[in-house]
Amino acid sequence: MVMSKELEIRNMKRSEVDELVAWAAREGWNPGMHDAELFWATDPEAFIAAELEGEMIGGGAITSYNGEFGFMGFFIVRPEYRGQGFGNTLWQARRKRLLERLLPGASIGLDGVFDMQDYYARGGFAFSHRDMRFRAEITDRPVTSKDYDKFILPLTDVSFDQLLDYDHTCFPAERPNFLRAWISQPDALALGYIGYMDDGKLNGYGVVRRCGEGCKIGPLFADDAKVAEAIYTRLAEFAVGGPLFLDVPENNPAAMAFVSQHEMVEVFGCARMYLGEAPNLAHERIFGVTTFELG
Repeated sequence: MVMSKELEIRNMKRSEVDELVAWAAREGWNPGMHDAELFWATDPEAFIAAELEGEMIGGGAITSYNGEFGFMGFFIVRPEYRGQGFGNTLWQARRKRLLERLLPGASIGLDGVFDMQDYYARGGFAFSHRDMRFRAEITDRPVTSKDYDKFILPLTDVSFDQLLDYDHTCFPAERPNFLRAWISQPDALALGYIGYMDDGKLNGYGVVRRCGEGCKIGPLFADDAKVAEAIYTRLAEFAVGGPLFLDVPENNPAAMAFVSQHEMVEVFGCARMYLGEAPNLAHERIFGVTTFELG
């Protein structure tokens, strides 16, 4: 069906981000309790609305990280307006606007549902790998390893410069504003792992936050599976009594072995795709991505 009504593409108001997050919850994406506030604080200019006759019918995020890397997420059109061309207009406008916000040559990433992969490919995005969501039921307090537990401390006690440097090995651009808010958000636990080789360096970190359903870990970055295990076990304590979700990149075999070892169940997945050159990341450290919405 061809659109017969004019669609206005504009920046969102803060209150509309709450509405977008509510739509995401209805889609089953299970956003965090404070995602709207945190995402807005990261980049208020990222949130784009599609308005039809005075009503927001769709939206999405086009987050810019210092102009060096962009990420497209939160792409939603209300069900009753799908199949009418509105989504295509919104997506093309978001892609154009994000390119204008970035430095020349900067890449854009996205995590798209699999049935949209061909559509994104027509927009110039190339497939990189799959990011798979896994679920565990945390019924009892996990048993920690005393050998490794002594190296774990609150992430707010870690030098922020060290955290920023470590994060940048696993993410295409520095994101200080996001990290400061993310690791100190309410209803969450953020932990770092220091001194694995007795050198005082950060060897990994993770954050778990409460969501509409259970809790979600993101990110989980670690030098190896032993460090990931130690951080995960402590984060899992936070989720006792409900489900725990972890979004795992399939291009890290150690991460896939990790979820298999913990008998986590695959419940969802996305295709990670890039417009432009794929970033050079320490994929072996990425046991869990941060979010499907902001990268």
